[in-house]
Amino acid sequence: MAEDLALDLQELRQLESIAKRPRVVSLISSEISHLEKLSKEQTSDPLSTSTPIQTPISSAVKIYVSLEGVEKEKIKSEFRATSFDVKFHDIQGKNYRCAIPKLNKEIVPEKCLVVVKPKRVIITLLKASKGNWLDIHFKEDKLKPNLDEKRDPMAGIMDLMKNMYDEGDEDMKKTIAKAWTDARSGNAADPLKGYR
Repeated sequence: MAEDLALDLQELRQLESIAKRPRVVSLISSEISHLEKLSKEQTSDPLSTSTPIQTPISSAVKIYVSLEGVEKEKIKSEFRATSFDVKFHDIQGKNYRCAIPKLNKEIVPEKCLVVVKPKRVIITLLKASKGNWLDIHFKEDKLKPNLDEKRDPMAGIMDLMKNMYDEGDEDMKKTIAKAWTDARSGNAADPLKGYR
């Protein structure tokens, strides 16, 4: 890559010396300046000439935060195995935060990245294990039965109904409330009627 840059610079300087039109000379000198800057960056940064780390897409989760005017120096990020917290300071006079206190699965904190683009910030979380995440947030499985032998079996069904009621929409709540009321008053229809 450094060889190519040197050859490009040499050719552009030759073109600059024969160019006559002011706009063409300006364009060529601008490109020369750009390539000289790239060349200096490569010689001063040994990591830029090394092979980049390849990360398969399926092993990472990307979070896109729409924010303009973000400066890399004003970002404070903290990644842990099961959480992350990214703080954006003094963005047009305001502070912002993107945090998830408990992730669905584990990540590799030292390989997570925050990339600043002109109109957004990309937070890349590298998964500790392959596979799909159904949700980024950790959620307890409320439908799993409690296998406590001392507990009343009806209590598990009641917990399931309570979770359905708590998380259901208005129609679900009305249906459950009606079934509950009918069962308590003895007006419930026999579900096996017609099958006996």
